[in-house]
Amino acid sequence: MDVVDQWTGRTACALQEALRMSNEAFANRIGASPRTVAGWHATPDIVPRAEMQAALDTIYERAGEMAQKRFGRLCLPPEERVQAQALRVAIAVVIRADEVLLVCRRGDAALSWQFPAGMVKPGGSVESVAIQETHAETGVHCAFREQLGSRVHPQTGVLASYVLCDYLAGEAANLDSVENMDVAWVPRSSLTRFIPADRIYPPVLNALEAA
Repeated sequence: MDVVDQWTGRTACALQEALRMSNEAFANRIGASPRTVAGWHATPDIVPRAEMQAALDTIYERAGEMAQKRFGRLCLPPEERVQAQALRVAIAVVIRADEVLLVCRRGDAALSWQFPAGMVKPGGSVESVAIQETHAETGVHCAFREQLGSRVHPQTGVLASYVLCDYLAGEAANLDSVENMDVAWVPRSSLTRFIPADRIYPPVLNALEAA
């Protein structure tokens, strides 16, 4: 959802949830009273007055990309929201000594460095998909060490599950030239030169620092 034609109590509360704010904090942000916000929760179809519409527009426009994506999903009909969240990707963070394995994806507009990843089919195992896709993309054999957590990916909107893996064997090579441009082992200390820090799931950074 890029534009909100008219705010209602329902969409205002969705924005509050997307921003992860309490009634008091959200009310303070938009210059309203906590009672007003509580009223939106109680009466979702209410239409806020014109000056409040403008305030909500401003808050939405200034929200970060991740919060705007959360808001868009929260505004979907329940059945579409479930379908969107059902898409899961397994992402492998493979380490070898002080290096981490990356692939360079071909995008619509530009190339981008990422961790090896693959779609998890219903009933599939995140750990198995991470290991299998790493080998299919790069020729590298790896072993699962631990789960690092999951999040709704801020760029793709799918549920991304991250697993930490240890290198076992194999020379890194680009085995999927349709999807990828290159494959490389990069120093863990230089990871943010390839992937901006604000796009890396924080537990991944923590795991790489501790490993």
